[in-house]
Amino acid sequence: MTNVLIIGANGSLARVAIDRFLKETDAQLTLYLRNSRRIRNIDSNRVRVIEGDVMDLEKLKEAMIGKDVVYANLAGNLEQMAKTVVEAMDATGVKRLIWISSMGIYDEVPGERHGSILNPYRKSAAIIETSNLDYTILRPGWFTNKDEIEYETTQKGEPFKGHDVSRKSIADLIVKLAVTAGLEVRSSLGVNKPL
Repeated sequence: MTNVLIIGANGSLARVAIDRFLKETDAQLTLYLRNSRRIRNIDSNRVRVIEGDVMDLEKLKEAMIGKDVVYANLAGNLEQMAKTVVEAMDATGVKRLIWISSMGIYDEVPGERHGSILNPYRKSAAIIETSNLDYTILRPGWFTNKDEIEYETTQKGEPFKGHDVSRKSIADLIVKLAVTAGLEVRSSLGVNKPL
């Protein structure tokens, strides 16, 4: 059984992933978010909710103890958030990190340059890539709400192949990464719906 800490658990992608974890796995979930009242309709003895800010290092370390996987789904000061997550993981000995980023951080989308708007994503990815963690950075295309699981991945250094991808598709990949030992460790994956 896998113990997963989900940071930013109220995000639109995280909510779909939580649903998949509960339906498809026996994973124990700890949901970490700033406002616990936002989490509703989760009736499971496999879920624990912790109210806290990702920048609160001590509280984050406390939440990480005993976890096998950290899945971070964040927005805001991503560079500092990445530093805090890496520090908390190093302090608690948790090695496996799944980090949601954005397509375009390596200028890998043919015909597009996203410039400074993606700098927070670039900087946070660089922090994670220089860590000693068993990370997987996901760089999805634009999220859709389509009721489908259809996606392909590209490695860092390869051109991105598409644009849109469903939240269900990304959630499927997150769950696979969390429960499959060694899958795409120390990788940065572009995620898109096949053209």
